[in-house]
Order: sequence, then C-alpha cells, then structure tokens
Amino acid sequence: MSEGTQAPTENAAETKPEGDAAAAPPQKEMKSVVLTGFGGVKMVKVLQKPEPTAKEGEVLVRVKACGVNFPDLMVRQGVMDHPPKTPVIMGFECSGIVEAVGENTTGFSVGDRVIGFTNYGAWAELAAIPSNHVFKMPDNMSFQDGAALVMNYVTAYVLLFDLANLRKGHSVLVHSVGGGVGHAITQLCKTVEDVTVFGTASSHKHDAIKANVSHLFDHSTDYAQEIRKINSEGVDIVLDCLCAEDTNRGINLIKPMGKYLLYGSSNIVTGETKSFFSFAKSWWQVDKVSPIKLFDENKMIGGFQLRRLVFNQGQHTYVRDIVNKLFALYNSAKINPTVDSVWAFEDVGEAMQKIHDRKNIGKLILDPTAQPKPKSASTEKAAEGTKENSTDKKDDAGSGGD
Repeated sequence: MSEGTQAPTENAAETKPEGDAAAAPPQKEMKSVVLTGFGGVKMVKVLQKPEPTAKEGEVLVRVKACGVNFPDLMVRQGVMDHPPKTPVIMGFECSGIVEAVGENTTGFSVGDRVIGFTNYGAWAELAAIPSNHVFKMPDNMSFQDGAALVMNYVTAYVLLFDLANLRKGHSVLVHSVGGGVGHAITQLCKTVEDVTVFGTASSHKHDAIKANVSHLFDHSTDYAQEIRKINSEGVDIVLDCLCAEDTNRGINLIKPMGKYLLYGSSNIVTGETKSFFSFAKSWWQVDKVSPIKLFDENKMIGGFQLRRLVFNQGQHTYVRDIVNKLFALYNSAKINPTVDSVWAFEDVGEAMQKIHDRKNIGKLILDPTAQPKPKSASTEKAAEGTKENSTDKKDDAGSGGD
C-alpha cells in the first residue's frame, strides 16, 4: 500500500448510507378536535395531531371524557375576549388516567384517575396539563361525572358562596337553569336551608327541570313582573349568564343589600357564526351603571370568569380548595352532575348544535373512544366539511397548539 493510502476500517465498511442512521422513528399521533378557523361548525374538524409529552411540571392524561360548554361555541365563533390563535385543539376540561408525569412534578403517579382543567387542548386522546390544574378524582366518581364537574360546579360554588354569600332564607334568580351551570347552582342551593330559587328556561325544558326550582318561568315572558308578584321586593341574588337586556332586569330585581353577578354573555350567540349586530346589541342594551345609584340603593354588582381567574390571574390554589369541597359534597351525595348525552369526537358538530339550540338538559360529554353515529348518504353530504376523518393527513393546520 502506498504512502498516504489508508486501509478501510471495519467501522467504515459497515457505515450505513447517509440519512439512514439519522432517521428518527415516526412521531406518534392522536385523534383531536381542532378549530381550524373562526366560524360555523365546518371549522371544527377531527384531525390527527402529534401526541404531546409531559414536560416539567405537567401531567400527561389519557383522556376518557371531555366536557362541552357554551364558551366552546363562543370560541368557535371568535366572540371570546382574547380568542386563541388557530388552529388549536379545543376544550377546557377532561377526565382520564395519568399516563406519564413530567420532571419535578409531584403529587401524581401513573395510573391515577384525574380531572384536568385546561386552557384549550382537552378535546384529544391525550392532554398534557400543568399539575396545578389537575385533581385526583374520588374513587366512586365516573369519568363522565368528572368531566362534567370542574367548570360548572366551581363556577356555581364561587358565585353562590364566595361572591353572593348565600344564606338561609335567601332568594336566587338563575337563568338557563336547564344547562350545566344551572343544574349545579340549583343543587348547591339545596345545601342551604330555606332558599327560594327562581329559574328561567325555554318552555320545552320545563317538565324535565321544574322539580329543581321553586318557581320556573319561560325566558321569553316578562319573568321580572312574575317574580314581583311572588316577591314584591325582588330577590337577594341574581346570577346572569345572558347579559344584554337581562342585565338591566336583573339589577332592577335585586333587593337592598342584594347582589347581581354576571358570569356569561350567551345572548351574543344567535346564528351559527359571529353576528356583529348581536354582539353590539348585547352591550348597547346594558344601561350605564352609576356607582352613586348603587350607593343610594344599597345594591352590589359583580362579575366572574373562571378561566380568567385561573389562567390569567393565577388563582389555582383557591380553585383547588373549592374542588376539594365539591368532592366532599359529591361523596356525601349532595351534588351529582347531570349528563345530558355522550358524543363521539366525530359528532362534535351535532353536540355543539344541541347547545346552540338550547336543547340540552345538563352537560354534554365527548368520549374519544365512542363510535360516531351512523349517517345516511344525504346526511354525510350535508355534513361534508364539518369534520374530517381522523386519518386525513392533507390538512395543513399545524400543531394545534396555542
């Protein structure tokens, strides 16, 4: 062998073609419900997305059930304050089993049954959730009950006990009493002696919910006048998830030392997509509040938004304390989430439409393992574009992260 010529080594002889050695295993994917843009139900699609991993301080949850809430409709239409950047995996709450725990994450083990409260990302087969927003479920709680509990019952508890200071002998007006939060409020009211509950709901719900309240009115009627016929002074507490003209009625209905609390604005959702007219009308109809008038009349006005409290104002310790109180009430059978129906991911558009039409009695649940409803050829054609098969790789929606 001439000088400068080097014999090939065994390693060089075994070297694989360039690129093969660096090839990484394909990333695992999961089925997710993704909002691809703001608008109607056609913007919500079932897609394959990369599986998340548990980062430091996070818990990876294998999702068994997801809660569907009215704010999900508002997110889809883009009428929420600070809407997310799309595409994004939807959903604010889920229940399931811990599959992995990130570094420096304490209090959880693989196999724990938990509830997760998320800032988007819950409607998927797997969800990576900060441990501050994960709660171990009672042993006797089903996954469906777990997914129906956090947003509705924490909201109801804060409104009634921490903000309104509900006490024996009080009277409460609750709108949308047939919905998830409405059911939670009426159940918690029954934990206090001698509370009178006035409720409003669409007439087709009355037979199913009339036992939950003391007096029930069709929302389309002059319910304020009817309440005055029963309680001439009005009520001690008004809990309003509607806004617009119902705000004015509610403030006028509260007694001296009474409290009006706004926790939603569902009146702005009318059609399938965002209506600038409905949005503007909801706020134009609200009278300007005068602090001097409140001072003279001894009335109090406030508001509450759970997601903002947790994710923007950092009150997760406060919320955890309330969740533990709710678990105790659940274990003593004083509260029990009402589940209206369970839906497959592929049927999320129909589930949203049911809430939009105000036809649900209690909570709607998504189950990532449920089989979609069989559809006729005509139904499938009409629904084309509303969802995509979970194996469709053509969508260029990105990671689905916020």
